[in-house]
Amino acid sequence: MIGTIRGKIKEKAALIDPNNYGRSDTSAMGRWFWEIDKVLLLLISVLIAIGLIAVAAASPAAAQRYSGGNVRFNELYYFWRQIAWIAVGIPVMITISMMPRERARRISLFGAAFFFVLLIFVPLLGPEVNGAKRWINFGLGQVQPSEFLKPFFVVSMAWLLSLKEADKSLPVYPISAVLVGAIAYLLMKQPDFGSTIIFCAVWVAMLALAGLNLRILAGLAVAGVVGIILAYFFYDVATQRIDEFLFGTGDNFQVENAMRTLTAGGLFGMGPGGGTRKFGLPEPHTDYIFSVVGEEFGLIACLAIAALYLGIVARVLIKLLDEEQPFAILAAAGLVIEFGLQALINMMVNVQLAPSKGMTLPFISYGGSSMLALSIGMGLLLAFTRRNPYLTRSPYVVKWSGESLTT
Repeated sequence: MIGTIRGKIKEKAALIDPNNYGRSDTSAMGRWFWEIDKVLLLLISVLIAIGLIAVAAASPAAAQRYSGGNVRFNELYYFWRQIAWIAVGIPVMITISMMPRERARRISLFGAAFFFVLLIFVPLLGPEVNGAKRWINFGLGQVQPSEFLKPFFVVSMAWLLSLKEADKSLPVYPISAVLVGAIAYLLMKQPDFGSTIIFCAVWVAMLALAGLNLRILAGLAVAGVVGIILAYFFYDVATQRIDEFLFGTGDNFQVENAMRTLTAGGLFGMGPGGGTRKFGLPEPHTDYIFSVVGEEFGLIACLAIAALYLGIVARVLIKLLDEEQPFAILAAAGLVIEFGLQALINMMVNVQLAPSKGMTLPFISYGGSSMLALSIGMGLLLAFTRRNPYLTRSPYVVKWSGESLTT
């Protein structure tokens, strides 16, 4: 009898051993299935599906705009291309989410170094599009290094800041400040003021989670405000965007038209394909796709999308409450904050609560670099939030001494 009980407890105890995950299925896929945050994965999947519908709604307007209006065009051109990017992005996300934390960390460090180097070469090699150089052409397509750098930067910064736990004397905060400053300088040369704000804001949030002194954090907040003021006076892009937003000067057509488009459909929208104002938007499939959703599917659909983003952020932050590894806390929190902040800025631009920044709506807007970079980011997030469910839920978690059974 005792032998039978011991056998059962050993079997259950094996389930909580990360080096011997279960007797019935020890494959990588089996471990992934039981450890992955299925609710988070479901929320991300729903967001991708909604994005595909949104791109289908915006595709005719974008295709007509970029066809020049005088040639026969494929109305669903961007829709089919988005399906192709999703077909590539989802396997990338799943593959990365299956990685152990240590391997995900190493890949992130390499990725951060690689795309930082590419970021240096963007002003030199990148083609100019709408007055900005943000891409590098590799022949088969264009890559936006700043998009790929975001998730790798967060994980690398989490690793750097977590080193403070092991050795308090390490100057991790000054080193992180130098790295962020270098990235901000390169982004502002493109110019990409919106991404600069995201990198800096996520860095400050991670510093707060890492336990930086509140006085220093307050000083950084003041420095941020001073930086924006200085940018207004000495950085032409910031001057133009802020003047348009605050004083209505210059060409303020984009944000005003986006707001009119968003509210044109009322609460329930004009129905799929029923929107007409979307044909007047400058970037209906990317920057202003949220307005297209409002026109065709209504304000309720817009609120549902906003709630979905909030749900993803809240899910991760709540899940981290019982996480004990500082690196995992910083990495997962940083990734979801960056994700949520980008979504918030895009939606605020569409409702005229923020200056136009040329920033996509995560998983909703069309884009190859955007889709792949987000897939990498969410794959890393899923990897760092993976948890063996038996560690906290199993009633068989007991102390096993090997020879004797403690009851």
